[in-house]
Amino acid sequence: MHDGHGATASTSRLALDATVHCLTGCAIGEVLGLVVSTALALGIVVSIFVAIVLAFFFGYSLTFFPLLGAGVELRRALGITLASDTVSIVVMELVDNAVILLVPGAMTAGLADPLFWGSLALSLVIAFVAALPVNRWLIGRGQGHAVVMRHHAQESRE
Repeated sequence: MHDGHGATASTSRLALDATVHCLTGCAIGEVLGLVVSTALALGIVVSIFVAIVLAFFFGYSLTFFPLLGAGVELRRALGITLASDTVSIVVMELVDNAVILLVPGAMTAGLADPLFWGSLALSLVIAFVAALPVNRWLIGRGQGHAVVMRHHAQESRE
């Protein structure tokens, strides 16, 4: 049963935590992908592809490996990870990459160029803002990171 303010506050807090969690994994992958791609002078499309793949890898890893470490069976850990993180990562990556592409010169700026780092930071902040209400909506419906929380609650009862 939800008690109004308490349920809203706890849902909002969980959404904030889930979005920070997602941002952490996405940012690691995005930064690493764009830094490596820029250093190797890869094209824009390849750079974005590498950054997205790494963002998903690191985003999922931050949920998946702790579940495995807690003794969750491989298939179940994979299912929980996909259910809890996919929508948030997709939203974050769509917004993040759209912003970077919209900043003139951002994708061709070098690693020493403040435009590279500034546009990347801006894109991650905007992606966070976009993903937060999505995560809140998902959690309010028992989806997204609520799936991980149900697992942790079930684990603590056992």
